Amino acid sequence: MNAPSAVRVVDSADVAESAQIGAGSSVWHLAQVREDAILGENCIIGRGAYVGTGVVMGANCKVQNYALVYEPARLADGVFIGPAVVLTNDTYPRAINPDGSLKSAHDWQPVGVTIGRGASIGARATCVAPVTIGEWATVAAGAVVVKDVPAYALVAGVPAKRIGWVGTAGTPLHETESGVWECPATGARFIETDGALRKADK
Repeated sequence: MNAPSAVRVVDSADVAESAQIGAGSSVWHLAQVREDAILGENCIIGRGAYVGTGVVMGANCKVQNYALVYEPARLADGVFIGPAVVLTNDTYPRAINPDGSLKSAHDWQPVGVTIGRGASIGARATCVAPVTIGEWATVAAGAVVVKDVPAYALVAGVPAKRIGWVGTAGTPLHETESGVWECPATGARFIETDGALRKADK
């Protein structure tokens, strides 16, 4: 049995002592991982990326350069966060209260983005919390997500709308007959019912 791979944190990264970094993970230059964040095994946090306090991330996730993952985001295994993506956490952002006083952490309640297994968020996309991105879904570059995204959905635009379906390989699916979709990369077949997609029974 192989020994667990070491964690790699470069000197210019800022990782809180209370953060938990899984074996085999790397945190690159100028990235920040805040207090009580939990990263699974083999995660990659790119240059200048930010992982907020208490964020939970599964194994084999990639957070690319300058992405901002604000708490209380939850990422399942194998999630891809593209360059400069933003996962927000404030539904009604204000710097000050109605009386003009500076807002503190006690004056607002953070809300999070939840991302399912294998899903991908393209470069410079913004997910406006609270939203859930279903497993294996793909959010196109530059999209602004303001409502939940179904599993396997391909969404694009501002606001993001579904423009197709994708399989586990990330390749757009082809409709072979009404309500039946097939992945050209893997041959897997899917059934569409009432705006949702599921794998076909073998």
